[in-house]
Amino acid sequence: MTILNEIKSPGDVRVLPSEDLPALAAELREEIIGVTAENGGHLASSLGVVELTIALLREFEPPADKIVWDVGHQTYAWKLLTGRRERFATLRRHGGLSGFPRRDESDCDAFGTGHSSTSISAALGFAKARDITGGSGYAAAVIGDGSMSAGMAYEALNHAGAAKTNLIVVLNDNEMFISKNVGAMSKYLNRLRTASAYTRGKRDVEAFLRSLPLIGETMSNAARKAKNTLKYILLPGVLFEEMGFTYIGPIDGHDIDALTDVFAQAKKQPGPVLIHAVTRKGMGYWPAMRKPDVFHGVGPFDRETGKPRQKEGPPTYTEVFGETLCRLGQEDQSIVAVTAAMGNGTGLSQFGLMYPRRFFDVGIAEQHAVTFAAGLALAGLKPVVSMYSTFYQRAYDQVLHDACLQNARVVFAVDRAGLVGEDGATHHGIFDIALFRAIPNLTVMAPKDENELRRMLRAAFILPNPSVLRYPRGRGRGVKPDEDCQPLPVGKAELMRRGADAVLISFGPLVYRCMEAAASLAERGVDAGVLNLRFLNPTDRDAVLTEARRTGRVVTVEDHALAGGVGSAVLEIIADAGLTGVRVKRLGYADYVAHGPIDALQEENGLGVDAVVSAVLSLLSFRAPVPAGLPA
Repeated sequence: MTILNEIKSPGDVRVLPSEDLPALAAELREEIIGVTAENGGHLASSLGVVELTIALLREFEPPADKIVWDVGHQTYAWKLLTGRRERFATLRRHGGLSGFPRRDESDCDAFGTGHSSTSISAALGFAKARDITGGSGYAAAVIGDGSMSAGMAYEALNHAGAAKTNLIVVLNDNEMFISKNVGAMSKYLNRLRTASAYTRGKRDVEAFLRSLPLIGETMSNAARKAKNTLKYILLPGVLFEEMGFTYIGPIDGHDIDALTDVFAQAKKQPGPVLIHAVTRKGMGYWPAMRKPDVFHGVGPFDRETGKPRQKEGPPTYTEVFGETLCRLGQEDQSIVAVTAAMGNGTGLSQFGLMYPRRFFDVGIAEQHAVTFAAGLALAGLKPVVSMYSTFYQRAYDQVLHDACLQNARVVFAVDRAGLVGEDGATHHGIFDIALFRAIPNLTVMAPKDENELRRMLRAAFILPNPSVLRYPRGRGRGVKPDEDCQPLPVGKAELMRRGADAVLISFGPLVYRCMEAAASLAERGVDAGVLNLRFLNPTDRDAVLTEARRTGRVVTVEDHALAGGVGSAVLEIIADAGLTGVRVKRLGYADYVAHGPIDALQEENGLGVDAVVSAVLSLLSFRAPVPAGLPA
């Protein structure tokens, strides 16, 4: 019987003999590697915090103590040790455990996470609520060094230092997040890692000065007077100390005994405490230790070699975007690229290698990325900001005010638009259309395939206004690019199939699903057209009204939330035109969407071919009269 199988609840970790802890850590790593090899997931980060997780559960007692994990993709060991061992094989599978903390999954998950830099704010909320209500227990945040590049983390540190409440912040410093760390904070933490000899050295210097004949005391006093200057140069953790925290560290994040002792010490310390633990991402699995960026988030892989088990196929939309941008960057020296810690994930790595002076990774700082790009644009350059759809939610104010209000010609590449699969609700990109299409001078476009993506990107750089180019996660259809690859005419929809009984209107790759549905309807004797909208702001109003007038029955199909999406835009066009007698049915997402395979989730949410066919048939059953023609 393994040690891990005996762990049924967090309390079992607390009473485990110390000599069994290294074996438990090894078993946790084996389980995490095995399940992630089958299901995919965030491997390197979870392997790096195994000892840290054990130490937390040795000293804290969830759910009474509130442990908040930043981002949360490093919580696989936490799940295994907090009562979810039996279900761990379902990790990231449809209907199984989430890859992130979820309050509805375990009462040990104090706060649901998925985006970075939220943990200190949430933990401080728990701490202050405890103080106000007279409760007990500890509140702790576990935050990575990458997350410390985001402004929200400093807002929370600033508040916590002033609030002076008992709060523990564990800085998990693994020297890397999704992409290589950048910025001043990364350099500062690197200095802290190498400054462990400072305190000992200070004592030695003071003793030496005092030993000098006649002038020793004078020299020592002079050194003391200069301490406020020297500490800013040398003292570990001075930034955090000045913000009101007691700083402890750096300590070995793989030493369970040392971590446990430090946590016990922090619990006795009044006010906020920051514990700086240095860990190694991918610890215990050589392929992940060698390439932690590659193993940050992986699909299924061969555990012996670490090589992915993905089938060969067409390039991904992300790869097509990156390749096209490199070509455009060669043609136009004013094109620059900006991302927020997603250089690899957004396909910009090659651009960065080819044009290093024109590539900027600003770290986990989405707001800064957008406003920085607006400044570049207003200075005459042509910036493209590439981030995942879900992370643009953090920079909406900057898109609206700093870029669009000033008509700064920024191209916003919105990767992972629509459902993203196994990462689930926190990462699905199903709200961006509603956010962006409300902005007056922001052109929003979505390609149906790789060829349209290339042509839209070209069009974006010649627009006189800012633009959004949204495209999904995953592989394209294998469509060959046009040899001349001319920009698409902005604002023009594409009628892919003319129909007399109904029209299917879509935006993005689901256009092809509409074509499948139209073919299925044709077998039933129903003549359905398909309109590829392609653009919003401007929207091809004439194309929408022509097809609505022709058929009287419209079904919109979108990989997006129903509220404020393409269906809403089509209804607005019809209403504003005063066109009556048209029946419209909208297909999209009415709620948050769980994790699972994209196709299965779309079927589950009424976006499969059969669901589209049923929607058209339901409209035809009313046999509403076709509306009168529009006035010229």
